[in-house]
Amino acid sequence: MLSLRLFYGSTAFLIGPKRQVTMMLDPVRIYATAIYLASIIVALFCALYVRNKLLTLLAIMLQFGALIWYSLSYIPFARSMVSNVMAACFDTEF
Repeated sequence: MLSLRLFYGSTAFLIGPKRQVTMMLDPVRIYATAIYLASIIVALFCALYVRNKLLTLLAIMLQFGALIWYSLSYIPFARSMVSNVMAACFDTEF
């Protein structure tokens, strides 16, 4: 979880915190940002108050997935490629 925060911190250091926040709130990235921030809160809540390891692990996995989806938004056509690959992998029609 620390490495995920280091990712955002390092990019904020390189481009500046104001520009980082502006880029995080772009329409392309707003959903991934919201899911990432919400999953941080849920993970902390599950770990500190609920004390449920499974829910905490699920929140951390969601956090990691949101970070990957956010990162893919910087690569042209990466999100559509990953979506197509996932749809092809989980397609049940023969």
